[in-house]
Amino acid sequence: MDDIRERILAATYACVARWGLSKTTVEDAAREANVSRATVYRTFPGGRDELLDATVAWATSEFFLRLYEQVQEATSLEEVLELGIRFARRSILEHEVLQRVMQTEPEKLLPALTVESVRVRDVMADFLIPYLESRGVLPGVDLHEAADFLARMALSYIAAPGRWDLEDPEQVAELVEAELLAGVVGPPGDPR
Repeated sequence: MDDIRERILAATYACVARWGLSKTTVEDAAREANVSRATVYRTFPGGRDELLDATVAWATSEFFLRLYEQVQEATSLEEVLELGIRFARRSILEHEVLQRVMQTEPEKLLPALTVESVRVRDVMADFLIPYLESRGVLPGVDLHEAADFLARMALSYIAAPGRWDLEDPEQVAELVEAELLAGVVGPPGDPR
């Protein structure tokens, strides 16, 4: 059943890429996946809304698998954040489907992304904990709260970098040091 689910999600994503969220139907997804409508409804009993929400979640998970591949060799908290922020921002800007849907149907996409953002933030925070443990947090800073803060801030800057050029490695390094890690960890070379 997981193979069918994956096939339906990939097919729905292809349909969204072609026609957008509001024009993609269960019938389109079934035809693209080469399955019956009944199979789609058995797999996604909530119908079209559940199918589209699951497709957004699936695409988000795929993105984070690629992000993990980019940062898995990092040896420090700083390196994880710098590589992750640069990769994520570049990926969002280059993601044709996301950019098109954000331009044409943000009211359809944003609620699904908001729901996913909680899960994404939690996964990111959990991923950062071992790096924070290795690096050491400042006295009085709760490890889990620090990880949650870093995940929230990284997501915020990825979505809206403000004055920071996230294509420039030097600016990203400065952002990580000055805005993300300040108040969370001590100076580099000062493990706690």
